[in-house]
Amino acid sequence: MRALRFAHGEMTQAELAERIGVTRQTVIAIEQSRYSPSLEMAFKIARLFNARLDDVFQYPEETTP
Repeated sequence: MRALRFAHGEMTQAELAERIGVTRQTVIAIEQSRYSPSLEMAFKIARLFNARLDDVFQYPEETTP
């Protein structure tokens, strides 16, 4: 998500947070993989960047033993 912010006019975390209706701390946590956004928030972020959801977020692959 950080790369997308910079590709879109070097958008700050605060600007992104304001545009999707969350706090800057939430954006920081998402970028550091400490927080997974709700589906609604994930769609807002993807739409803001005019990107597909799976281009912005990836779910880790499960490995079978």
